[in-house]
Amino acid sequence: MRDRCKRWLDRPPVPAYTSPPVGCPMSPSTPEPLDSLAPPSRSRHGLCLLAILGLVVLDLWSKSAAFEFLAEANLVRDDTGHDRYPLVGNWLGMMRNLNYGAAFGQLKGIPTALVGLRTVAIVVLAVLVFRAPRGQGLYLSALVLILAGAMGNLYDNLFHRPFDHEAGRPFGPVRDFIDVYFPGLRWHFPTFNVADSCISVGAVLLLLSGLVGGKGEEGSENEPEVDVGADPEGPES
Repeated sequence: MRDRCKRWLDRPPVPAYTSPPVGCPMSPSTPEPLDSLAPPSRSRHGLCLLAILGLVVLDLWSKSAAFEFLAEANLVRDDTGHDRYPLVGNWLGMMRNLNYGAAFGQLKGIPTALVGLRTVAIVVLAVLVFRAPRGQGLYLSALVLILAGAMGNLYDNLFHRPFDHEAGRPFGPVRDFIDVYFPGLRWHFPTFNVADSCISVGAVLLLLSGLVGGKGEEGSENEPEVDVGADPEGPES
């Protein structure tokens, strides 16, 4: 028995769920069970709330500040007929745009469905954020960014009514002001805002978290199985 326990204690590391032989103590080198599936703490909930609130405030402030600035700024008309305020050369500037649709103007003709989808997405994302397990910071960061972006744009739909709001529309437009222009192509990338940037970055992080998680699962599947409770050196003679 003593030799068997000695071999157990001197063995290479094995998964945490492997039990020692009967009568032998657990090895000090045995890894502790992973807590990646443990419920998130309240402190992390608070940090998520602060991050979401900060991003939403930044989005709404930037929209108001940019539109107020553009209303009085000396705009330059480019070769495509757009009035814009250049920031970095000709390729980056600010341009006032009211978007009644989603990205690239999609769903513009069905505003009720668009607002409904955004509302449902916010509820689902909020649940995912506060149920995200520990040890998945990339996944959680992606959800926080996407949730904050969706909330910022939904605020415009529900509470923002500009002076040139199109009559008959039940919801207000999203305020876009960041303009990227490609002079060689004479093409403007669709204007966007901070909320759209949060959603785009969050989507990339979500994809990366899936790839990283997939590789981790693939690696764990290739680990050799260990017979629980078996003697790693064979039966004692």
